[in-house]
Amino acid sequence: MVVEMVENRKDLIFVAMQSLSVVIVCRNEAGIIGETLQSLQGLTDDIVVYDNGSTDDTVEKAKAYTEQVHQGSWEGFGKTKRKANALAKYDWILSLDADEAIDAALKESLLSFKPANDYEVGEIKFKNFFVDKWLRFGEWGNDKHIRLFNRKQVNWDDAAVHEKLLIPAGSSVKKIKGHILHKTVKSIDAYKQKMQQYAMLNAGKYHQAGKKATWVKRYLSPAFTFINYYIFRLGFLDGYAGYVCARITAWYTSLKYERLRELNRGVGRGK
Repeated sequence: MVVEMVENRKDLIFVAMQSLSVVIVCRNEAGIIGETLQSLQGLTDDIVVYDNGSTDDTVEKAKAYTEQVHQGSWEGFGKTKRKANALAKYDWILSLDADEAIDAALKESLLSFKPANDYEVGEIKFKNFFVDKWLRFGEWGNDKHIRLFNRKQVNWDDAAVHEKLLIPAGSSVKKIKGHILHKTVKSIDAYKQKMQQYAMLNAGKYHQAGKKATWVKRYLSPAFTFINYYIFRLGFLDGYAGYVCARITAWYTSLKYERLRELNRGVGRGK
């Protein structure tokens, strides 16, 4: 009798689930992906995890939560996310990274989400964490992004890094209540390594676009970046974490333009 009641309850939960797919592209995120996938339970029957070469237990941990675990090659952020979206069961997509869980308020909002048409997109607020501290100010304060969309009308561009959604003119933006909990920084060293990688990728992107690493960009942009995030946008109110975050972003800016200068001069272009 208890087993039957549990089965009936599961059936009711299934009926209440939303007709949207959650799509996650990841690599070597075994330490955090379980928390993200756990937060999605009860939201949908289609969670797509697209792994691109993990050497840790990411794939095994993902399979504990969803049958939709795929493995494929890395083609840059934009192209890889488009490829993953094509594997989804539903046209409505909630796009997340492996370190982006959802809170209870956002889950409730998503379960009741009823789009007016296929051109509506959902904008969601973020709570960004630096190690264990929620950053309320600076670069990551008041952060929000469009992450809910219909793939028939909206999808990612082909950018290798800092990809963007291609949203048709006339689309309406709906603000979704709740937060995505972004826990991207495991340690200061890990964050510096990640930002160094992004600097190299962005330098290559700028080089292909014909941008130049001027003196102003190489020397003044890093300084302005730090002052902007730490002073003007009140990063200092986040204490030491706010200082470190602003300083690493300034270092990233310097590294990006120094690498762009090398590429423009033909140094290490084959690397």
